[in-house]
Amino acid sequence: MNPFQPSPTEPRRAPDNAWHRPLPYAGPERRTASLALAILLAQVLDEIDYGVLLLADARQVLHVNHAARGELGQTHPLQLLGGELRARHSKDVAALHDAVHDAVTRGLRRLLTLGDGAQRINVSVIPLGWPGWSAVGRGDTSVGALLMLGRREVCGELSIHGYARAHGLSEGEERVLRALCDGLTPNEIAERHQVKIATVRTQIACIRAKTDTPGIRELVQAVAVLPPMMGVLRGFLGGSEVPQIVPRRVA
Repeated sequence: MNPFQPSPTEPRRAPDNAWHRPLPYAGPERRTASLALAILLAQVLDEIDYGVLLLADARQVLHVNHAARGELGQTHPLQLLGGELRARHSKDVAALHDAVHDAVTRGLRRLLTLGDGAQRINVSVIPLGWPGWSAVGRGDTSVGALLMLGRREVCGELSIHGYARAHGLSEGEERVLRALCDGLTPNEIAERHQVKIATVRTQIACIRAKTDTPGIRELVQAVAVLPPMMGVLRGFLGGSEVPQIVPRRVA
């Protein structure tokens, strides 16, 4: 069975839990609570080191997390125009439109490859909500899509730095660890850092001893599965600290 398609024998339905049950009251107190929850969820999304875009429908963007805001530049295959998500290259327009449309209208998941060369990225398109299902019991279908951008690196710098500090690595050993995670060989690291290959091999041996890993492959794997760490000063480095989630107004 294709995991990206709903089962043909079982109708898609909302999970039976308290978060998805209709709310009997939608007065000012409820709206205030919903706004507070939206702000918290925006902050949660900003702590994820994958680029995440939340779409209200096939194009309208409700939220772009910090990682995605840092990625969407002049050469990225995706772009934001007037609050809408667009493909930068004409060859990607139909694929992006079909994937998001199928997520919103049919509840299908897709994995896309967009762009060319060094700018090629993978994008996961995930349906949110269910067509025809009311999230609040007052006619709001709350159907949308979540786009998750593939990472361009094995692990973020802050996660590597935290891992190095936790295991007592020196600054030189941390630089070697970061280079290994970038895919460099010991010879390439020695050339980059302008040191002898014997120095690099000694540093790698120290890293393996301090982290209790048997080899370089296991070391890189251990770093690859580290939880994300985002900088607390990211809002002062060009990002916005104001949550961008726009809650749906309930009539």
